[in-house]
Amino acid sequence: MSTAIVITSGKGGTGKTSLTGGLGSCLAALGKRVLCIDMDIGLRNLDLTLGLTDRVLMDFTDVLQERCTLERAAVAHPDIRGLSLLTAPIFLPKAPLSQQAMEQMLRQARERYDYILMDSPAGLGEGFRLACCSADRGIVVSTTDASSLRDAQRTAGVLRDKVSRLHLVVNRVQPRLLRQLGTTIDDAMDTTGLPLLGLVPEDQQVMLCANLGRPLILYANRGAAIAYLNITRRLMGERAPLMRLR
Repeated sequence: MSTAIVITSGKGGTGKTSLTGGLGSCLAALGKRVLCIDMDIGLRNLDLTLGLTDRVLMDFTDVLQERCTLERAAVAHPDIRGLSLLTAPIFLPKAPLSQQAMEQMLRQARERYDYILMDSPAGLGEGFRLACCSADRGIVVSTTDASSLRDAQRTAGVLRDKVSRLHLVVNRVQPRLLRQLGTTIDDAMDTTGLPLLGLVPEDQQVMLCANLGRPLILYANRGAAIAYLNITRRLMGERAPLMRLR
């Protein structure tokens, strides 16, 4: 049975897009058919994270407005078998996008893919609305700073009316900073009111690979790459440890 997951955050800079690319890559590496959809209209970056910038031609609005098929618009990754990307448009569309058309596209995607990961833009705008309309699960991504957690709390509150299963991923964790602030991961869970799916450490390899157009899991075997794999296994219902951060 196919699962559609919206990955979102209350504010920008939480590493939501990197997480989407990492989870999509790991799911595909574990034998699943995965479609990652960049829903960040006008500010897309998932193609950079996956190293597919030179390959994307059509975007998801082309499918919604029936200018091309989903099969034609989705770009298969050349190095990670089973992984495809449907990117966002560069420019904002003139007319509002149809939620009904989005739901129809996702029904088509469910026939072809085991997992559909929708990289929602930060905030509660148009891309967020479309990404939530047919999602089975939701992942709220936050860092440990107070403003990010407050916005994640607000986002979780809105998502509860739209998505039945919600989880929290705390990203870009710096243990030394947590100690200096006198806070814990439990505090993040309490603030957002969400169960914890996983932790991802601050890792310069994430930015390095994105800038070089290289999927992280193909070039790293520690830090964030291991965290993504652990979170993926937990997402699939397997027993996997939370990453220990020191």
